[in-house]
Amino acid sequence: MTDLTRAKWCKSSRSAEGNCVEVADNLPGVVGVRDSKDPSGPVLTFGVPAWQTFLSTVKAHPLP
Repeated sequence: MTDLTRAKWCKSSRSAEGNCVEVADNLPGVVGVRDSKDPSGPVLTFGVPAWQTFLSTVKAHPLP
């Protein structure tokens, strides 16, 4: 289980009102992702390499 007590959550500046995810990339070895509407709810965690691959893929294939 990842300790999230020091997570610094950031929301994208492109997020629409009410439909947002937050990302914490200051955690050792993992990146946390959560629903901004439910900050005490579940958190998905990804290894840094997996997160970097995800970001690269999204940037290379933007939605129309």
